[in-house]
Amino acid sequence: MHEIRIGIVGIGNCASSLIQGISYYSKKSEDVIGLMHYDIGGYKPGDINVVAAFDIDRRKVGKPLKEAIFAKPNCTKTIDPDIDDKGLIVSMGHVLDGVSPHMKDYPEDRRFIVAEEEPEDVVKILKERGVEILVNYLPVGSEAAARFYAECCLESGVSLINCIPVFIASDIEWAERFKKKGIPIIGDDVKSQIGATIIHRTLARLFSDRGVKVDRTYQLNTGGNTDFLNMLNRDRLVSKKISKTEAVQSALDLPLEPESIHIGPSDYVPWQKDNKVCFMRIEGRIFGDIPVNLELRLSVEDSPNSAGCIIDAIRCCRLARDRGVAGVLESISAYTMKHPIKQYPDNIAQLMVEDFIKGKRER
Repeated sequence: MHEIRIGIVGIGNCASSLIQGISYYSKKSEDVIGLMHYDIGGYKPGDINVVAAFDIDRRKVGKPLKEAIFAKPNCTKTIDPDIDDKGLIVSMGHVLDGVSPHMKDYPEDRRFIVAEEEPEDVVKILKERGVEILVNYLPVGSEAAARFYAECCLESGVSLINCIPVFIASDIEWAERFKKKGIPIIGDDVKSQIGATIIHRTLARLFSDRGVKVDRTYQLNTGGNTDFLNMLNRDRLVSKKISKTEAVQSALDLPLEPESIHIGPSDYVPWQKDNKVCFMRIEGRIFGDIPVNLELRLSVEDSPNSAGCIIDAIRCCRLARDRGVAGVLESISAYTMKHPIKQYPDNIAQLMVEDFIKGKRER
């Protein structure tokens, strides 16, 4: 098998966890903890090679990738401190709407600081370095920036894995453009391995399957990374709330009225750093119209949690490229993303992914 050549936009905590994880698992045998798949169609974690990296922060641009992933404001836990980046230097990306104005009111080691550099030619870099897949880790609310990089992918023939809640892979027009170009795409808005959304979906489905009428539910999340700081600007959260809410609503037989469901970030707590705490409540009625209430608290390191899904998405995307499959990959999108072009129950999505890996036709 050949290496999988990827580029990453946004060298924040999520990128740091993914890059460290690739290095960590490349040194392990098949008997490892934390992977959903060690081998996908012959591709192992160590086959993934980051050959392009884009950011806009002055502490990362122009720096070796192995230094940039540990630079402020990154604050996730260290998985593997010894990264071989093969000398890769982080390129200056395009800011556009990637930085929320309110961040300037916070300490420098908590926020983005835009580098005084000219943006580099993204399409040229993607082509020259033979990038096959671009992973989008831009901040939530980066609508214009996400679409800019999607256009770069279309122009250069590169696949896109869209990890943020800007609707590209789940938008019919964008999906058709990638299909016509013969490019596979995965998205939108990455789930975590064991995160708030996947647990909320599972419990909501369990209530419905067991004959419980769900009346109302909420999910409140707090964290201390730049993602939560960025989301203090509620204007950037429109698509995020849609994505997370639809992910849970799709697990119910009968969707709740808007006033009966609230899912979204709650607050920024700096000392939590990359730790995310979720508070969840589901209220319903069982036999005899008797009330039942469930409350749950989840605490998890946010960025490694999502990297566990993306390391699979990358390898499935490469398989699709090998097989000449174009357009939205419904199976891995439904399994690893909150807002896929078509929602499937998680157990069905898992079976679809296994079928895809085995070479059965992608839906």
